[in-house]
Amino acid sequence: QVQLLESGGGLVQAGGSLSVSCVASGLSFSDYGMGWFRQVPGKEREFVAAVTWSGGSTYYSDSAKGRFTISRDNAKSTVYLRMSSLKPEDTAVYYCAAGRLALMDPGEYDYWGQGTQVTVSS
Repeated sequence: QVQLLESGGGLVQAGGSLSVSCVASGLSFSDYGMGWFRQVPGKEREFVAAVTWSGGSTYYSDSAKGRFTISRDNAKSTVYLRMSSLKPEDTAVYYCAAGRLALMDPGEYDYWGQGTQVTVSS
């Protein structure tokens, strides 16, 4: 059974930093691209960042570019998202996802975590 377990969410002040991580089990982690998405109530799930299976290529949304960093450790089956210069509009539930390719379309991902709440106060 595939499981993706996010952790590290919480409350942070605007301008601060926060890291979230996602540990995968039940799949060959290094065979999968990994993505981070976020969602707020009433809105569609939004792409944040993705990393290829090797970690050699990364992709970011315009809102994440320059502020967020995605990385992975295949030995630990873990993907990370380091967020800095956080803004109140970054408040959302953050989800990690695993797919064969590191794409921006959530429909291309096979497995999802349960999400972790990130709240940025002004």
